[in-house]
Amino acid sequence: MFTGIIEAVGHISRIDRKGGDWQLTVKTGKLDLGDVRLGDSIAVSGVCLTVTALLSDGFQADVSNETLACTAFRDLKAGSRVNLEKALTLAARLGGHLVSGHVDGVGEVINRSEDGRSIRLEIRAPNSLARYIAEKGSICVNGVSLTVNSVNGDCFGLNVIPHTAAETTVEEWRTGASLNLEVDLIARYLERLQMGAAATASKTDPITLDLLARTGFMR
Repeated sequence: MFTGIIEAVGHISRIDRKGGDWQLTVKTGKLDLGDVRLGDSIAVSGVCLTVTALLSDGFQADVSNETLACTAFRDLKAGSRVNLEKALTLAARLGGHLVSGHVDGVGEVINRSEDGRSIRLEIRAPNSLARYIAEKGSICVNGVSLTVNSVNGDCFGLNVIPHTAAETTVEEWRTGASLNLEVDLIARYLERLQMGAAATASKTDPITLDLLARTGFMR
């Protein structure tokens, strides 16, 4: 688990393609790796990766085809800057919100403007995620915990203060950029809970009168 409070900005120093998968070498900048061990988790721009090798100035991690298909990692190249956060400990303060590091989809920046010293962003989310995004709720964007200012259909607005912009890669989030999105965990679990008996139905089950009756849609 993570909080969405970025600890350092690093960069991708190398991408090795191995059998369709990737092996990333990440230089971690000011991130303290003194307490990191092999097998530990580090969020890289919102994606939870397992440390497979520790280096003097960074680490290596494997990236599966599934992760490449579900995230904006496909746009990474050597030199790309990434937001970094080590896994949450039980003694740590929860300054952002609970983040799993399991990206739900990729959003696109459709508008960016200056608002005083802050940055305003409008991001389009995949249609399948729009229902989980609520005004004044939390969302994780490229690993950064942010508050949703507004919602309009599948688009949502954010306001990023100068400190957050300075400590993350937000300055690079320009119009057209693809960003990793993770919606609030509570919203996903609430939806599943509200499904009731329907949650046990297979996605391949045909819709029949019996199924509708068993799941509470008919009496």
